[in-house]
Amino acid sequence: MLSWAVLFVGLASTAVVLVDQFVLGYRQPVKVMEIVWPATALYLGPAAVLAYRKWGRPQSPRWLDRHGNPPRWSRHARTTIDACHCATHCTMGVIIATPITYGVGLEMFGSTLWPEVVGDYVGAVAVGVAFRYSTEAHTGGRRAWAAMRKFFRGDLLTVSVFEFALLGWLALMHFLVFHETLRPSSPVFWLIIQVGLIIGFFAAWPPSLLLIRSGVKTELLGTPQ
Repeated sequence: MLSWAVLFVGLASTAVVLVDQFVLGYRQPVKVMEIVWPATALYLGPAAVLAYRKWGRPQSPRWLDRHGNPPRWSRHARTTIDACHCATHCTMGVIIATPITYGVGLEMFGSTLWPEVVGDYVGAVAVGVAFRYSTEAHTGGRRAWAAMRKFFRGDLLTVSVFEFALLGWLALMHFLVFHETLRPSSPVFWLIIQVGLIIGFFAAWPPSLLLIRSGVKTELLGTPQ
């Protein structure tokens, strides 16, 4: 019952963000953020809705037309939104890899965990490069190279730290608590994934801050300027 309740809150929070963007018309100027905010709500729930209303919604042209200049941003808004970006890569990696791993019945070293972890990581990298690619139209024929270069320079570290934290949590649950009995058909499985995504988000926050402060990451998609 707890798992169903948490899943419902996450899905309801995602629906709130989607309705605000696509029904009420608060579209994001950076289109990938229309994926980032709903994906963040899947695991952070109401906290993501509050962050979206504070930092995401005021960037929409509809909000600016009605209210003028956006409100003052807090000191760590850019880092938090950048961590949400990284977490979205990994969230979508999980959504892509899990059905494939369990649907095909892939195993490695006698366990389904390792193929899922590999799939999660590869999926996260692919989504991250795709996000960067979507913003590189001005580079012409060098678009794919520019997207990969920016991802590997500015996003790979945070994605790797996120996935390492997620792996540790999943391994703990997989081998020591549930002894490989959980499958995607169980709501408890997705509760474990949600908790792992939250852990990964907080693990990715410090390297995001480090990359921003060191000047390595200079282009922050969808963050307040």
